[in-house]
Amino acid sequence: MRTPLELLLLVSACTAAPAAGPAHDASPVPAAAPMSSTSSVVPNWKERLEQPYLYRDHVGDYRELPGALRELLENSAARDRSGAAFVLFYDDPRRVPVAELRARVCIPVAQRPDALAGLRYDVLPRALVAYAHVESGEAAAARSYPALFAYMQELGWPAGIPVREIYRGLDDAGAPTEVQIPRAESTP
Repeated sequence: MRTPLELLLLVSACTAAPAAGPAHDASPVPAAAPMSSTSSVVPNWKERLEQPYLYRDHVGDYRELPGALRELLENSAARDRSGAAFVLFYDDPRRVPVAELRARVCIPVAQRPDALAGLRYDVLPRALVAYAHVESGEAAAARSYPALFAYMQELGWPAGIPVREIYRGLDDAGAPTEVQIPRAESTP
């Protein structure tokens, strides 16, 4: 099983993040299409709505994130979650030393709970995101990154942070089901 760090390293070997492009205007956005006839990744875009969440910060090796996510899901506050767990990635492992990589393991909630049970609370803001639904398995997640970056480049969207991977659930915290990359400084 590949870890998020291994996936990001694999992606970095396949493609580089696009350079900041011109601001997206109000013209229609092209319809999503597979990046090649052999690819099963179909990038698209959407407006991600504001999402309240509970989290724990993680600094260090991204390979530790599946365990951190499982621990988060065992927290008593996780019983009140309102959707699938997710991880927010803030750093590019090609540019940041492993010991300094920043991420958050998160569970969505409908509102701020009275008791945080040792967790922190924040709200992921609304944003335009390029996204792809991911088949089971880490290889599918790895294939989504080059397709998403290429799609964003087609749109003229600069890639922003944090990158979000949404996971299936309690029993399968290591398998992302959707990958989202926000448009930098997106104001829908």
